[in-house]
Amino acid sequence: MKYQNRLSSDYLVIGCGVVGLSIGIALLSGNPRLKVRIVEKESYLGLHASGRNSGVLHAGFYYSPESLKAKFCREGNQELRKLAKKYQVPVRNVGKVVVARNESENLRLDDLLERAITNGVDLELFNASKLKDFEPLAKTYERFLWSPSTGISDPNSIIQALKVEFESLGGVINYTDEITLDVKDNEVIETTHRFVAKHYINAAGAQADRLSRKIGVGREFAMVPFMGVYRATATSKLPIQRLVYPVPHIVNPFLGVHLTLTLDDKVKIGPTAIPIAGREQYSTFTGWSFNDINQTLKGVSSIVRHDAHDFGSILRSEFPKFQLKSLVREASELVPNVIDVSKWSKKPPGVRAQLVHLPTGKLVQDFIVSSHLNSTHVLNAVSPGWTSALPFGKYVVENLTL
Repeated sequence: MKYQNRLSSDYLVIGCGVVGLSIGIALLSGNPRLKVRIVEKESYLGLHASGRNSGVLHAGFYYSPESLKAKFCREGNQELRKLAKKYQVPVRNVGKVVVARNESENLRLDDLLERAITNGVDLELFNASKLKDFEPLAKTYERFLWSPSTGISDPNSIIQALKVEFESLGGVINYTDEITLDVKDNEVIETTHRFVAKHYINAAGAQADRLSRKIGVGREFAMVPFMGVYRATATSKLPIQRLVYPVPHIVNPFLGVHLTLTLDDKVKIGPTAIPIAGREQYSTFTGWSFNDINQTLKGVSSIVRHDAHDFGSILRSEFPKFQLKSLVREASELVPNVIDVSKWSKKPPGVRAQLVHLPTGKLVQDFIVSSHLNSTHVLNAVSPGWTSALPFGKYVVENLTL
């Protein structure tokens, strides 16, 4: 490999979100002599998923025990708190109640409790009469779950803390550099001729599959983006004390409309999970490309052809939530007082970059990491990617194929 006048590194990480930064931190923590560089296509951090997530530190009881999400969420919750404390980023340990709306959901509370026990997560099951002791404004059918280790923080403050940690270890970040990969002489190379590395780590979030596909990795997947929209009001108008969630859908990888709190004393209701054209489409006319549309159509076509998910049901459930009235109505099934709030403000939308496995039509629900030659690709790191980032970054580094 000829270095010439290009910026050289031992490891070049593509994407400076929470996962890319966590990978960089793990590399340098293990070997401070390494040259580690992160390349970010934007001019500042947190413009996309890492800065637009809910800010919830998840406890880790939703996920299948054999999954990477289950493996890293509980530990990630603890690691993120340590990082926040080190850099004086506020964390509020508000806790979460998961409430049932009917008998079917009530029975599924037992499944969530069983997962929590298997995953080593602190979770308690109570009769409905105890709910007023945890969240007086919520309602439930017969029983509810209490998660004491669920917390909230500020996503952008956490990103800045990760950035400072990475740079304090000797890491370097380059902004406004958008690169692509190719294969030459049985090695992965970076094609702008600006950077060179011994190993490339693709942590480009919603763009990761686009990069990997260039070198033949991840072609069995397509990307279908889903827009998440929240509305917010002041806690003085809706004074809930805890996060309030429904029992998640039994098949689809979305947690449903819920109520969350923010550090600036807001209550949010949402999100939606509406299929859209572009993986960075935060408004109607920007953030999409014909390549995005092609990928979305491939993914949707696969979902429709197979029976893993009822895509029609997703559309019927989600599109009405574009209207505030529908979003409020669904949130009021958890906290009836939502109906009494007259003024809601829009929050910046987020996009869940959801992989679809084309041969089966399944929405991929776990983290996906693939290797090829001198490159590693994080193809799927959606929720709870923010909570899980630090131990997940260690995992990626420990499993590098060099």
